[in-house]
Amino acid sequence: MTSSKALLQISNLTLHFRTRAGIVRAVDGVDLEVGENEGLVILGESGCGKSSLGRAILRLLPRNVAAYHGSILLDGLDLMRLDDESFRREVRWKLISLVPQAAMNAFNPVLRVGDQIVEPALSQLGMSRAEAMERARILFRLVGIPEAFLQRYAFELSGGMRQRAAIAMALITSPRLILLDEPTSALDVLTQANIFNKLKQIKWELRVSFILITHDIAVSSELADRVAVMYAGQIVELSDAQRFFRKPLHPYSEGLLASVPRLRHRGELTFIPGRPPGLIQFPPGCRFADRCPLRFEKCAQDPPVIHREGRMVRCWLYE
Repeated sequence: MTSSKALLQISNLTLHFRTRAGIVRAVDGVDLEVGENEGLVILGESGCGKSSLGRAILRLLPRNVAAYHGSILLDGLDLMRLDDESFRREVRWKLISLVPQAAMNAFNPVLRVGDQIVEPALSQLGMSRAEAMERARILFRLVGIPEAFLQRYAFELSGGMRQRAAIAMALITSPRLILLDEPTSALDVLTQANIFNKLKQIKWELRVSFILITHDIAVSSELADRVAVMYAGQIVELSDAQRFFRKPLHPYSEGLLASVPRLRHRGELTFIPGRPPGLIQFPPGCRFADRCPLRFEKCAQDPPVIHREGRMVRCWLYE
């Protein structure tokens, strides 16, 4: 059951990067909310700005930032008003943590896994080493890894176990919100299913909220309470998961679902023609218009944001 209270509120969030080719508008005016104990899935093709949105929330920014502004409220705390040191000390890991896409890259190969997992608890919470190691043992049991593996190195763990260890590290400080950036993209289907079953258990037992960033529709359905579809730096649809997977609103969302085989759907699989526009220069009007089978004259103008029965869609079809 998802709480109606908003834990995270994002308004007009913008993140642009400066490159030799021009300004990359990776996140271009995003509005989102995440409720308490909610799983929000951010879905879209590679290059649509999903991971950049995660970086904007966690303020993991490269040096070539051209624009970074908007509003991010976490349980009433205005994160954009914090300086970098205050954000690092008060928010990152303590309130919001991250499970990265490649778990192997999250661990130092010459340090034992346990030493790295307890580090956020030592530095952010001021725990003693004994307290932090005891919590790590509890979390290892929770994510399904033998406690003895705390003494191993990352290369001694399988891909699935490394990903579970990364989840344990994200939980060590008891954060309110966890960002999952393509957490199972490099794993086999059975391991993916096991990890998502474990994430659902963690969400239920620890009452934590998740933002899952993925391009995998099958994976997204496992954890989703709500779905946000991202295209060319914008959120083009936001809906509760049940209605989204039954009948999406935006033509782009329809194309995504039509390209994936489903157990009880006998229709022919299709694909979305063309490719997403580059994030440097967008076509005028609707950014999906060049690939949309339903485009008409009005699509040459910027589409309105339509709210209907608790859902949002950015499309002229629903004006």
